[in-house]
Amino acid sequence: MLQLELTDQTGILTDMEWAAAVAAAGPVLARAQAGEARYADSLGWLDPTVWGGQDWAERAAALAQKLHSFADTFVVIGVGGSNNAARTVAEALDLPGGMKIVWAGNTLSPHAMNRMLARLEGRSVVIDCIAKNFETLEPGASFRVLRRYLCDRYGREEAARRILCTGTPGSPLEKLCAEQGYTFLPFPEPIGGRFTALSPVHLVPMAAAGADVAALCRGAEEMAAALRSLPAAQNPALRYAVLRHLLWQKGYRAELLSCFEPRMKGLFSWWEQLFAESEGKDGVGLLPVTGEFSEQLHSLGQFIQDGSHFLFETFLQIKEQQASLSLHPDGVQDGFGYLDDKDFEDLNRAAFSATRTAHSATLPCLTLTIDRVDEKNLGGLFYFFQFACYLSASLLGVNPFDQSGVEAYKGWMFRALGKPGA
Repeated sequence: MLQLELTDQTGILTDMEWAAAVAAAGPVLARAQAGEARYADSLGWLDPTVWGGQDWAERAAALAQKLHSFADTFVVIGVGGSNNAARTVAEALDLPGGMKIVWAGNTLSPHAMNRMLARLEGRSVVIDCIAKNFETLEPGASFRVLRRYLCDRYGREEAARRILCTGTPGSPLEKLCAEQGYTFLPFPEPIGGRFTALSPVHLVPMAAAGADVAALCRGAEEMAAALRSLPAAQNPALRYAVLRHLLWQKGYRAELLSCFEPRMKGLFSWWEQLFAESEGKDGVGLLPVTGEFSEQLHSLGQFIQDGSHFLFETFLQIKEQQASLSLHPDGVQDGFGYLDDKDFEDLNRAAFSATRTAHSATLPCLTLTIDRVDEKNLGGLFYFFQFACYLSASLLGVNPFDQSGVEAYKGWMFRALGKPGA
């Protein structure tokens, strides 16, 4: 089970205060564990076996295997919640034997689009357009470009065999698939995009990348069983959510998620979207920011240590590094002899420990610890953060599942582009 601890030399929080707040939040936990009727149309993720689980894991793996029999490259067309979770898994794991994953539909830059297309040359390509309601501009524009690319290269009939679409049943995207002969996959209606990590939306591209999606779903199921049954005092998701809320009440306005493992960079984007869209509304919410350590200790680290203290820090720690590289002496007197025969794991752990000690002298530091980076732990981590976000937004008094602010820019953009009815 994921572990949570607080390291705080500032004295801003006490264990007694934390325990009392956790106990007081018991009713919020109970409502979330049961699933609130007012959010019924957004809680399709709460039981990860409904739109995920072993059934969908098997189907996703079978489809990926079929596609891999005639293609070696899988293009994911999607933005935000339609690509972040799959990208997390593909970038975090060493996945031999999977298809090459190319990301599209997340930019309107012509330079980036041309670079993406260049990466497809000499490859055998399939694409998956992921768009819940098929109205978002970035994936819509990219899908048009890539459809034409496939038709020009393979002909319309063969192109159709190489096109998947993931959308809401009954949507214009499903109608388009029926007309053109594309494979259609369901984007679950009762799940908003940023909560879809454990659904067909992401299981198919994860499986295409070579991930063991059955193990990922098992990790989510085990985490869900724990978080939906553990009482308040023992529930790490509630304890994390309560810490975030206490620090918000004490004037902190940003949470920095840090990790000393570069493989977790993809998770950062997923986590930022999850909390920013779920809590940033009604004039409240913590700003989610991230730190890629140890590199950013040489830039962002200065601000963390000595800048204005409006943020607190959450470290994601990984017990098992799963790799080794020793620093053997080579006879050159370079001033680093104290590193002789140490492993890079020793260096990384020393850097983490020293950073947490230094930072906790000026700001509260939380540590979330997982055993290792693999499918099972990533599945558990996805579910942990989703459930904790539900709790945290509830404590803040906002709806975790809407995002009206995201729509504000779209109206202006659609009018500028001449969209009918905009």
